[in-house]
Amino acid sequence: LRSHVVVSGMVGGGGRRETLWKMAAVALRATVRAASKRRLMPSRAALLLTPSAVNRLKMLLNDKPGCIGLKVGVRTRGCNGLSYVIDYAKEKGIFDEEVNQDGVRVFIDQKAQLTLLGTEMDFIETKLSTEFIFNNPNIKGTCGCGESFTI
Repeated sequence: LRSHVVVSGMVGGGGRRETLWKMAAVALRATVRAASKRRLMPSRAALLLTPSAVNRLKMLLNDKPGCIGLKVGVRTRGCNGLSYVIDYAKEKGIFDEEVNQDGVRVFIDQKAQLTLLGTEMDFIETKLSTEFIFNNPNIKGTCGCGESFTI
């Protein structure tokens, strides 16, 4: 079973709600969907960014001059156990793994490093939504509500 995680929806910042493209919150909500059966290329990098994801992250980070990159982690919650957490990073944590691709820095929390190994991060924009998608070959199962996954 190949799965991907979709990061979308609303984020809160300072007591007000803002859309994902403004991305002003401490954490984002991630949902899980089953991925298509396409195969991911093996990689030594913990996380690969598609050109679409790189462009979107550059745009988001340009609006946040105090931030040096994006931090990705996992949290225990939901029906199946794990869900992704995304935040702006002002500094690199001592145990974070850094992925630097095309001028975009993504820091992977120590607890998420094995979970994300070989994952591709993509950005998709449609008429109805804009979302980051994690195509993760390590996911063994997802829950029906779209909140969590198992490794």
